[in-house]
Amino acid sequence: MIDDNAVEITIEDIKTAVKEYQPSADINIIQEAYDLAYAAHFDQKRASGEHYIIHPLHVAAILTQMHIDEVTIAAAILHDVVEDTTFTLEEMKNKFGEEVALLIDGVTKLNKIHFKSKEVQQSESYRKMFLAMAKDIRVIMIKLADRLHNMRTLKYVPEEKQKRIARETLEIYAPLANRLGISNIKWELEDLCFLYLYPEEYYDLVEKVKQKRQERQKFIDDSVEEMSEEIKKANIDAEIQGRAKHFYSIWRKMKRDNKDISEIYDLSAVRVLVSTVQECYTVLGIIHNIWKPIPGRFKDYIAMPKSNGYQSLHTTVIAANGYPLEIQIRTFQMHQISEYGIAAHWKYKESGKSIDASNAYDQKLSWLRQLISLQTELSDPDEYVEALKVDIFSDEVFVFTPQGDVIGLPKGSNPIDFAYRIHTDIGNHCVGATINGKIVPLEYKLHNGDIVSILSNSQNNGPSPDWLNIVASSETRTKIRQWFKRQKREENIDSGMALIEKEIKHLGYDSKKMLKENRLDIVAQKMNIQNANDLLASLGYGGITVNGVISRLIELYKKDLKEVTPSDISQMLEKIKPQGEKKKGSHGILVDGESGFLVHLSRCCNPIPGDSIIGYITRGRGVSIHRADCPNVLNADNDLSRVVDVSWDVGLDKTYTVTIDIICNDHPGVLTALLAIPSESKINIHSVAARPNRKNKTSNISMSLEVRSMAQAEVIMSKFRHNKDVFRVARSLGGVKEIKED
Repeated sequence: MIDDNAVEITIEDIKTAVKEYQPSADINIIQEAYDLAYAAHFDQKRASGEHYIIHPLHVAAILTQMHIDEVTIAAAILHDVVEDTTFTLEEMKNKFGEEVALLIDGVTKLNKIHFKSKEVQQSESYRKMFLAMAKDIRVIMIKLADRLHNMRTLKYVPEEKQKRIARETLEIYAPLANRLGISNIKWELEDLCFLYLYPEEYYDLVEKVKQKRQERQKFIDDSVEEMSEEIKKANIDAEIQGRAKHFYSIWRKMKRDNKDISEIYDLSAVRVLVSTVQECYTVLGIIHNIWKPIPGRFKDYIAMPKSNGYQSLHTTVIAANGYPLEIQIRTFQMHQISEYGIAAHWKYKESGKSIDASNAYDQKLSWLRQLISLQTELSDPDEYVEALKVDIFSDEVFVFTPQGDVIGLPKGSNPIDFAYRIHTDIGNHCVGATINGKIVPLEYKLHNGDIVSILSNSQNNGPSPDWLNIVASSETRTKIRQWFKRQKREENIDSGMALIEKEIKHLGYDSKKMLKENRLDIVAQKMNIQNANDLLASLGYGGITVNGVISRLIELYKKDLKEVTPSDISQMLEKIKPQGEKKKGSHGILVDGESGFLVHLSRCCNPIPGDSIIGYITRGRGVSIHRADCPNVLNADNDLSRVVDVSWDVGLDKTYTVTIDIICNDHPGVLTALLAIPSESKINIHSVAARPNRKNKTSNISMSLEVRSMAQAEVIMSKFRHNKDVFRVARSLGGVKEIKED
């Protein structure tokens, strides 16, 4: 792990490095960029307390390791000037030219524009960055270097921000580095994210790996020596390197296979670098002659490269001591590409030393065009970010067409995804598929190496709505929705309205009140949809989710409820409450006025001693007790003449149910630790419900406890907040329903 602050970087170091790999570079533009950035950031400090200029210098230094041109280096030094100072993009263009300005604009976040939410802002920033990437791939090189240095110095920011940035990096930027084939940045980002997201597991693994280092190093040295002797006999000039595996990849393997570190033998690997492809296969034969290969562990990424351009032979053998040994064999040129990915391709292309035909180079970035098309098809920010993770950054499966062409699809894809990837019309008219010559159901999960043939019929009725639930690719799902959008508009409108009304009823709301006046038109406008009918049609064919519509309807409904406030109720109480003595009811409640009231605590807000409370006289069920801020009481349609003054009889020894909502990390052991807190305080747990959120790897826990007062509940809530995996703890208010239903 690099302690970046221990490394002193100066502008002279940057210029010297660029001159070494690009003697003809215009160094003046780098110096001018530094002079302006130094002046612009002069009075700014980083969270570490250092002068801000340290950050852009380190970003530029990371890029020099990938031998990036001087224009990109200048843009890297200036990359935060427009975002964080008073300088404008137009000024950058006038001083440094359009090329530098384009790169700066590509990495500049949309902080100065007002958005409806943080999520929308984040999504729009991603869109902007990827659009700039499509114009110039160097944009993402600067962004990855920027994120890497921020991750190296993340210890200086608060823990909550550490986790948020680390999670975003692990979900977006590390997979993006992998897609671009920049393995040295990908591995370091993943290990740094591992450190901040799971610090205990990280340090425990580091210590365990360290304990076996000496034994492991001897094993590698002996293996390298034996290989070297045999390869020399074949007159092959090879460079053999030992390679320690990265902590995050070891931890993922332990989690995936449910193994302890003592059961993971291949903590190290050996890499053999040679000059030609022919020598790669010769070395493979030599190694398999020395040691027995493990069946199923050989992969030929030279004949079938990964989509990011990675090429290598992988094999795992049983070495002399009985331990598995993973070996990678590649040419020096392949190794350069594996380390620097698209940077190496771009460099060779610019210098005229093309290592691939131009169309092959462009094909390696075909996924970027898919990214751009997703931007126009998915207006919902959550959907767009989720599509990035599923389609662009997920693991892939590689299958063949009957003609032998290789098609890469997201892992978990089926023949429907394959059909739509070949052509939209083939997907729309798909009726079946054969895999390796055998007919399979359309739900069949594709495996690497499958030969896929699609059976189509132009007379069929088009895709089935069920396909939306079984396909793996967001691109496929979008094409299916587009078909339904064109074919069945009126039917989709009716279907969309039925979905909304069903969900409103399920949540206990009144659909007439929720959908009154032009409510759906307002929601459509909030979701950037032209009108209510377009919204309903989109909902009907699956273009948007019912949850997205309902959440906005509830937001508007609650605004109506705020027309009657707690102070309004207090004023009403002053006018209507009798001045007589309060009489005891049940549940430890004192009720103003007549005795003999049947009293029950409302389940919608679960009031407990310590809460400000209000009574509401129901028809046939006595007095319903609510918290004073309960939306049921604030409902403008309620008859406030039925509100009565109530208070707690604090002398009564009773227990009450309080529901606490907790948002926390979703990983093993968290729920157990949280359940132990009330148990240790001898508080009975009435019920627990946990709902994982796969988008951000958190869990929403609802825990109902039996307490004697609000003070006791506050103590428990405080203890929950002290758990390092907990982000938010709040009292649950429950759903909003009509009081007469309580």
